[in-house]
Amino acid sequence: MPLIKLQTTEEVSAALRDEVLSALSVLIADSLGKPEQYVMACVESASIRMSGEDGPAAFLEVRSIGVLGGEVNADVSSRVCTLLQELLAIPPERVYINFTDVVPSDWGWNGTTFG
Repeated sequence: MPLIKLQTTEEVSAALRDEVLSALSVLIADSLGKPEQYVMACVESASIRMSGEDGPAAFLEVRSIGVLGGEVNADVSSRVCTLLQELLAIPPERVYINFTDVVPSDWGWNGTTFG
């Protein structure tokens, strides 16, 4: 049920896309203490203008049920920024992350919801 969705200005080849998706999936499962079998990771190309300038940038959405907040969000932010800098050369100051704690009944899966 955790989702991490990356939108980035950077060109992500098919081989690199697999590496990024895998790394994001493992990172979120580990950081949130959720089984990776329930994690969804997405990578999309995007046009982003940040701080009035073009250049390498990323916007991420992280959604989960029940574990997001304070320390967890800070840990995810740090780890995601490190990962994006290493794999896509995106500086941490060019990354925004939005965290959403979802009510279980508002998250559907397998023909039902988690609530």
